[in-house]
Amino acid sequence: QVQLVESGGGLVQAGGSLRLSCAASGGTFSSYAMGWFRQAPGKEREFVAAITGSDASTSYATSLKGRFTISRDNAKNAVYLQMTSLKPEDTAIYYCAADRYKWRGGSRGPYDYWGQGTQVTVSS
Repeated sequence: QVQLVESGGGLVQAGGSLRLSCAASGGTFSSYAMGWFRQAPGKEREFVAAITGSDASTSYATSLKGRFTISRDNAKNAVYLQMTSLKPEDTAIYYCAADRYKWRGGSRGPYDYWGQGTQVTVSS
C-alpha cells in the first residue's frame, strides 16, 4: 500500500509560481509512474502531468506545457510539480497519484493510489 501526501499549495497572485511536492511511502517509489491531476470547483478532475518510473519520461496536458514542470527524486521518494505564470483558472485542488506499472501512468493510468490533495488558489 502506497501513501501519498501532497504539500506546497496555497494562495498566490496571478503570474506567480508555486512548487508542489508529493511524498510517497509504503512502496518502492522508483517502480511507480507518478502523475498530477487537478479538480476545479464544479469541474471534472483533469490530467496535469506525469512522469514514468522507468526512464523519467514526462507528459503534460497540452494547455499546460511550458508553464508546468514535473520531476521526481527517487532518493527522496518524492515527485514535484513546478508551476509558473499561474493564472486564476489554475485554481484547483491538485492531486498526486501513483501507478504501480512504472512504464505506464500518463494521462490515463489507471492510477492505483491517490493523495488527499492540496489547494492552489490563484488570485487575479
